[in-house]
Amino acid sequence: MTTPPPLELTPQQVRRMLRDDPDSFTLLDCREPTEWAACRIQPALHIPMGDIPARLQELDPDRPIVVYCHHGMRSLSVTQFLIQHDFTDVKSMAGGIDAWSLQIDPTVPRYD
Repeated sequence: MTTPPPLELTPQQVRRMLRDDPDSFTLLDCREPTEWAACRIQPALHIPMGDIPARLQELDPDRPIVVYCHHGMRSLSVTQFLIQHDFTDVKSMAGGIDAWSLQIDPTVPRYD
């Protein structure tokens, strides 16, 4: 019996991916527009969670996708939604942009 792959990547793994080959995957920010305006990780594509069903055509189901939100809960839900819609390589960034700010880049503002 094969164990399914984990649905989450650490911020450190995402940083490595961005450093080593940023064009090899889509970084998807699923936060709300006000959150996006406050801070973001470049070169993220911004599609709020509630808009994803209507904007699926903007995403390539064969391209790896890493989803992030504020703390990692919404991005995990989006990851599961995309997998259910035949996206083959989708992961959520554990801890979201808050963990990114704490562990990777303290210049990214934190918010409540």
